[in-house]
Amino acid sequence: MEIARAAAGLFVRQGLKATRAEDIAQAAGIAPRTFYRYFAAKEEAVAPLYEAGARRWVEAVRAAPPGTSVPQALEDAVRSTLRPGAGESSDSWMWVRTLVRLTHSTPSLRRVWAEVCQTSERALAEVLAARVRAGTATDNDAEHAARAAQADGTSRAGSTGRVDSAAVDARLRLAAAVASAAVRAAVEGWAAGDGTGEDQPGPAELAVANLATLRDFPWDALTES
Repeated sequence: MEIARAAAGLFVRQGLKATRAEDIAQAAGIAPRTFYRYFAAKEEAVAPLYEAGARRWVEAVRAAPPGTSVPQALEDAVRSTLRPGAGESSDSWMWVRTLVRLTHSTPSLRRVWAEVCQTSERALAEVLAARVRAGTATDNDAEHAARAAQADGTSRAGSTGRVDSAAVDARLRLAAAVASAAVRAAVEGWAAGDGTGEDQPGPAELAVANLATLRDFPWDALTES
């Protein structure tokens, strides 16, 4: 993380093109060979900053109290993690904002951002699966999910009422993909703004607004009986 902050500071102050891996190493107080022990390229050095926010959000979903519906857990998680001061300093948030904005014009940095988002999506799918196995979904979620699965044919319940585990896995992956896309779009939309004006929504507000449209989605509540 120390190397990531050093890289972010240089990228923000002097730009990506003008920054060398050796410059990052010097700013972080390490030898260039040590830098390359952790990262293959200078763009990869900021990945820990991206990852920190994504990891906090996923872990907040994991920590949601039993019985919390998945939509509510997702919304509560962004409220508690996607705000300046929520686990990271305001300076780090400004760095992240600039770095996310740079992904629109820098293909190499966009690849790093995309890889972090994909990793986060897989982690979220595992968290949703764990909540299903632990029985933390609400009865209302289960009713929605079972009804939707039977209607679209993705769940093949037999005479015992058992739901096909392949259908469960498919819905969990879709749920994670939709939720991750909603949050990613919010962060990118926030980063694209100019940051002025007190009435402009922050990433948490934008993410909650996006996730609100998914409250009726049959999230992780496909349970096997």
